[in-house]
Amino acid sequence: MRSPEAGKPAPSAAPSRRGGNEESKFDRLVYERVRLGIMSALAVNAQLTFNELKALFDVSDGNLSAHARKLEEAGYIECSKSFAGRRPKSEYRLTPLGRQALYRYLEHIEAVIKATRPS
Repeated sequence: MRSPEAGKPAPSAAPSRRGGNEESKFDRLVYERVRLGIMSALAVNAQLTFNELKALFDVSDGNLSAHARKLEEAGYIECSKSFAGRRPKSEYRLTPLGRQALYRYLEHIEAVIKATRPS
């Protein structure tokens, strides 16, 4: 018996493994739960502090720092450091490049959902 999916073409939004347009590739940096959460939260807030992000995702200081650093290194978020009294304060913002990466990721996920839902 033949599978009903056998005759269907592969979705055009599927991630490319080799060659192809860089923009069509699945961004694994954004895919991770905490990093996706950080970028999503910053997409709807002009800026958030380290403690606000930590409370949103219920992660340890080290875990949040590591994820934020990866996003900073990619140019997806910016961090400004200051002091509130004697306490250090880190504030994060989504960069234009980060917003593009987030939207590209969301478009990819939407295409996958659309391709897998029955018509």
